[in-house]
Amino acid sequence: MTEINKNKRELILASANKYRWDIGENLHDSIIESIYKDAEEISSKVVSRDGSKPKFDVDAFVDKLVTSRWTGFPLMFVILAVVFWLTITGANYPSAMIASFLIDTAHPWLKQIVAGAGIPWWLDGVLIDGAYLAMAWVISVMLPPMAIFFPMFTLLEDFGYLPRVAFNMDSLYRKVGAHGKQALTMSMGFGCNAAGVIAARIIDSPRERLIAIITNNFSLCNGRWPTQILIATIFIGGLVSPVFAGAASAAAVVLIAILGIVFSLIVSWGLSKTVLKGEASTFSLELPPYRPPRILQTLYTSLIDRTIFVLWRAVVFAVPAGVVIWLVANIHIGGLSIAEAFINWADPFALFIGLNGVIILAYVIAIPANEIIIPTVLMLTVLSSKLSGVGGGTGVMFELDNAADVASVLQAGGWTVLTGINLMLFSLLHNPCSTTIFTIYKETKNVKWTVVSTLLPVLLGIMVCFFVTQLWRIFA
Repeated sequence: MTEINKNKRELILASANKYRWDIGENLHDSIIESIYKDAEEISSKVVSRDGSKPKFDVDAFVDKLVTSRWTGFPLMFVILAVVFWLTITGANYPSAMIASFLIDTAHPWLKQIVAGAGIPWWLDGVLIDGAYLAMAWVISVMLPPMAIFFPMFTLLEDFGYLPRVAFNMDSLYRKVGAHGKQALTMSMGFGCNAAGVIAARIIDSPRERLIAIITNNFSLCNGRWPTQILIATIFIGGLVSPVFAGAASAAAVVLIAILGIVFSLIVSWGLSKTVLKGEASTFSLELPPYRPPRILQTLYTSLIDRTIFVLWRAVVFAVPAGVVIWLVANIHIGGLSIAEAFINWADPFALFIGLNGVIILAYVIAIPANEIIIPTVLMLTVLSSKLSGVGGGTGVMFELDNAADVASVLQAGGWTVLTGINLMLFSLLHNPCSTTIFTIYKETKNVKWTVVSTLLPVLLGIMVCFFVTQLWRIFA
């Protein structure tokens, strides 16, 4: 083996001498020695001598698992499920703490200060019960999940796993005329759709980047997880024995998330065959070596560049929404508040597709932030159903301590299992929040595609809810 290596070295030196540049004898020999050393190290890793056992390569072993057609997808779903579980479970306690301070403590304290200052009741309502509460709900619901999800997502990116996800999903997305890297933007969308839209910059093809942007809303962002979990707990968990209620609720939420991926593929295929025709582009995906994550850089990137940036945009849009919510509940025309009048007007159409006017109004005025859907739905249900002793007053968003109390309020408002199922579907298939809509426009610089991205999910949501409602009425 020594003689062979010596001959290889002489051959390399002879070849290099033939094409030597005028760079100096010592420097030239140093470069050649470096090349030879690298080649020897590579060969020692991949070439085994006669009679010797091949060396165990950890990277190659892991790659066989995470990129295999048999184990790649199951491992991918398990890893993403663990990330979602840690995000949801880990965010519960800090979310409760932030909500307790901002809503249970700071809100009454601000009300006392305003009352002592002699500010008119309507201005008090607009500023404190409207604008402040909307901001408080967005921060308490949105901050903890993003502060957990984005660092974990960045750690997976740093470790080198995310390029393997793109590798696994590439053939699937290529079959529907999209780009393999859309899998990464879709995964980022589970944390925040606005961040997923920004992440589409990694796709070089303008056509495929636009497909990824339009379909990112089908990833359940962290603002929609609380709605999914609560409604599944009340209506899906209530269909089975209490022993299996938790498992049934979790399975329903996972099914909705998977359905979002399916819709992402279906709509990507539809766009690539119609208004965004074209062949899926090829790309060279380099699978980087696995490496230890850089913790400090990860925390900075995920918390400052992503979490704080997205949260600030959400707060900016949520504050005006809080003002609108309070105003529509407190401004009366012809004996009815604007909210009640809209609910009565929208009810026939909403009931036709298995929803109700409260849900429609909640999704209209809560466009700036999905995080305030449940507080808004509860407030509007109490208002329209004339329930007494529940909530903090007209136009004041609130939440209840347990699912049983929420269920009693919703059922008093006429909700059924069908309403709950359709709300879960509509929560998946509805327009993006204001932050995401604004981000789509910033990324595309095109009003037409921003409108398409906004209205396409709503149309799908209406169609799916109508279809489920008709099936329910036939077979129930």
